[in-house]
Order: sequence, then C-alpha cells, then structure tokens
Amino acid sequence: MSTKPSKQLETFPNPFVKRDYQIHMEIPEFTCVCPKTGQPDFATLILDYIPDKKCIELKSLKLYIWSYRDEAAFHEAVTNQILEDLVGVLKPRYIRLTARFFVRGGIFTNVIVDHRKSGWTPQPIISLHHCDEQSNTRK
Repeated sequence: MSTKPSKQLETFPNPFVKRDYQIHMEIPEFTCVCPKTGQPDFATLILDYIPDKKCIELKSLKLYIWSYRDEAAFHEAVTNQILEDLVGVLKPRYIRLTARFFVRGGIFTNVIVDHRKSGWTPQPIISLHHCDEQSNTRK
C-alpha cells in the first residue's frame, strides 16, 4: 500500500457481523484549506460507526484523510463528503462523523453528520449503575 495521500478507502470483512457494536475513532490531525483565504483549517474528526458487513482499514483511512491536506473546502462540504465516501464503501448500519474545527476568526465550528441504514433499528441502551456503597452496608 502506498504512503502517499489517496482517495482509495479499503475495507475488510466485519468479524462479528451478527452483533451491533460501535467502532470509535479520533483523528486529531485533519487539515484542509479555506476556499476563501487559502489558509489551512485544522480539525479533529470523531468517527463512530456500527459496521454491517465491512470495517474500514485504518491505513487507507489515514491516507484518505491526508488527501484533503491541500484541498480547498468549506467545513460543511468536506465533512459531508467524507461521510458520503465512508457510507459508499462501508454501507454501515449507522455512522456519525463529527468535525471539530479549531478556532478561526474567534469562532469554533463543529459539523456533525450521520447516516442510518434503511430498516436498521438500534438496540436499546443499557445503563449499568455502580452500587452505592451505603446501600450495600448492613446495619
């Protein structure tokens, strides 16, 4: 595999296709270029997804993210484009991408986009509470 930026996203088979589970990734070194000023924009990308039949291969994701380094893009456009590309190759049950752009002109921008596979319903959230030490004490 190349060590140059690439738009080619690679996948591998989901090893636990019968189970809903979340994959969480934080990508703190995303950069693109402001289309108005030509200055670099920096962001942390937070990717959460529930795979269906495929998972994203990490090196290809790294090279894909790197490919935006010299591209001019508005925050909203680039965040949506990345999500569309990921949905196109993964076809996940659910995916959310949060782009937390660093301050520019005194303004922090967060762009959050998601996609849900048609017909997929998430399992209910189970909350596990820690026992209160006092409730376990006998008198």
